[in-house]
Amino acid sequence: MGAADVISYRIYGDDMQLVEIELDPGEGVRAEAGAMTYMTQGIEMSTSSSGGIMGGLKRVITGESFFIISFINNGRGKQQVAFGSPYPGKIIPLQLRELGGTFLCQKDSYLCSALGIEINVAFTKKIGAGFFGGEGFILQKLSGDGLAFVHAGGTVIKKELAPGETLRVDTGCLVAFASTVDYDITMVRGFKNMLFGGEGLFLATLTGPGLVYIQSLPLSRLADRIAAATRVGGRREEQTGRGSIAGSKKGIFGRKYFSNFED
Repeated sequence: MGAADVISYRIYGDDMQLVEIELDPGEGVRAEAGAMTYMTQGIEMSTSSSGGIMGGLKRVITGESFFIISFINNGRGKQQVAFGSPYPGKIIPLQLRELGGTFLCQKDSYLCSALGIEINVAFTKKIGAGFFGGEGFILQKLSGDGLAFVHAGGTVIKKELAPGETLRVDTGCLVAFASTVDYDITMVRGFKNMLFGGEGLFLATLTGPGLVYIQSLPLSRLADRIAAATRVGGRREEQTGRGSIAGSKKGIFGRKYFSNFED
């Protein structure tokens, strides 16, 4: 594995962030398909499976795209390419050189990385974590000595666990953690807690030493809330007749537009 390109970056925004990466001539960055927001004139795209067919199939298993897109500065002078957040949250820069060269992240959190960073599939060590690990036991392993960027939903909490220190986390709220952290799944104690606690049956148990990133709003929770609100809104419209013009004298435009239909 060669040295990763040394890249400069700037993160814009607050709730819907964007990272703009500045590349010297010959430098590059790679990202999942569809992540790019804009790029300047000298940037050229190159699409590959990165690791061959097997590498692409492994990414498909994690729910990601088969292809990885490389963005190379083939122009003169510095050029920029930017990648946007897929939903409200924060972009986390990871300098792998300072993090032991390897970091693990949830499969949906990877955004982009310097050319030379390897993105591989990683399996958790224990079968229990595999079946009940919230987002799944298949994680992404980022390896190299350069910058990588992951995205987290909502607010991001950074925890530095001491040796032997344990932290229990909602399985969907775990974003990324160091390879030195031991990861397992434990069942919620208490019958009533399991049935009525609203936190699911299992928690992720993380034991230090190592760095852990946690998100307050995982995509699955956001999707559940939107789906629930949509169902409630649909039922309410059916009950009140606001779902169609024919169902009410008010219709969707308001009562005054249908005043001629009053008896």
